[in-house]
Amino acid sequence: MKTLGNIIWVVFGGIFIAIEYVLGSVALMITIIGIPFGLQSLKLAEVALWPFGKKVKHRESTSGCLSLLMNVIWLFVGGFPIMLTHLLFGLLFYITIIGIPFGNQHFKLMRLALTPFGKEIVNS
Repeated sequence: MKTLGNIIWVVFGGIFIAIEYVLGSVALMITIIGIPFGLQSLKLAEVALWPFGKKVKHRESTSGCLSLLMNVIWLFVGGFPIMLTHLLFGLLFYITIIGIPFGNQHFKLMRLALTPFGKEIVNS
């Protein structure tokens, strides 16, 4: 069922979301300062391409407050508009009964897009 959901997701727009994240990641990685943010965009692209069967977990890291600082910078630079976009699409998918699983995936992407540092993607 996960595979079928992922195929439908990719055909009906998931590929475009993933391409946008990859292009944004490449643009961020052009500068040395943007490399950590570009890596987080690649994490978002991975989930955006094949979201069913993946979970976002909080990673216990030794980075301390650096992860918090990077999340705050991410939030003000682009995380908040990305989060609002996924919130809008999630709500639109929830309007229809058949779109609820896809709305759930947008809400998962929304949480990851808001604070990507300190999170990891695991297969469920």
